[in-house]
Amino acid sequence: MYNKMLSKIITDALNKQINAELYSSYLYLAMSSNLETQNLKGFAKWMIAQSNEEREHAMKTYNYLITQNEVVELDNISKPPKSWENTKNMFEEVYKHEQAVTRMIHSLMETAISEKDHATQSMLKWFVDEQVEEEATSNEILQKINSIKNDPVGLLLLDKELGERSSK
Repeated sequence: MYNKMLSKIITDALNKQINAELYSSYLYLAMSSNLETQNLKGFAKWMIAQSNEEREHAMKTYNYLITQNEVVELDNISKPPKSWENTKNMFEEVYKHEQAVTRMIHSLMETAISEKDHATQSMLKWFVDEQVEEEATSNEILQKINSIKNDPVGLLLLDKELGERSSK
């Protein structure tokens, strides 16, 4: 039996975060599928890249738990919605979702601080910084959609721009 390196509180919280990151990946995959049905290939590609990034976040936490000799406990992943009223509504949800993830990461950091777990705090610092970028990017796209209003040419130009995001 390996020596456990993290408290049960931290281990449980990190396992919960893995589930949340995998749900994020599912959510963005569902959004990509919806965008494909609207022939918004650039938006769909952006969402696939986002889905892959969220899975990488889950794996970063997974690998951290493994290196700390902890057991990863995977849970059920909630079914995401399959349709949205429009792209504006979808990106409003993306932005709100990223804000919720930020709150989860901050809560994890507070737990690591209260547990005096410096290694986990160090690992979580990357996620804190990443969430600043995630919120800024989703908000920027939402603001562009808001400025486009109902202009189909503007939407197609934004679709082209988002399609230029490299996929991993």
